[in-house]
Amino acid sequence: MGIADDLREHALSLPGAWRDEPWEGDLVAKVGPEAKGKIFVFFHETSVGVKAATTREEADEWLDRYPDDASAMPYIGRSGWNTLSIGGAISRQELLEAIEDSYAMVLERLPKKYRPA
Repeated sequence: MGIADDLREHALSLPGAWRDEPWEGDLVAKVGPEAKGKIFVFFHETSVGVKAATTREEADEWLDRYPDDASAMPYIGRSGWNTLSIGGAISRQELLEAIEDSYAMVLERLPKKYRPA
């Protein structure tokens, strides 16, 4: 199993996480009930998209540390979402932690009644 598969498996093992394909060919992990679920990670073969911080300025720390392997996501980057490359300078452990941090930030914004027990 490759690192991309490992990252997907880890994300989907988080409490209340589930797989969705809201757009053809785009695999994501969401948390919350089906109708109200929120994306916390976008999966691609060579990268993941995560909520890296609550502000663009904080998310830019990833870009400063990994200029060749991190970038602001198109359209939603202004809200603190980054694309992080798989197999580059960002370690597997940092990618796992980035997914967990993204999950926690998205979960925190869900109404309590939609959060997993």
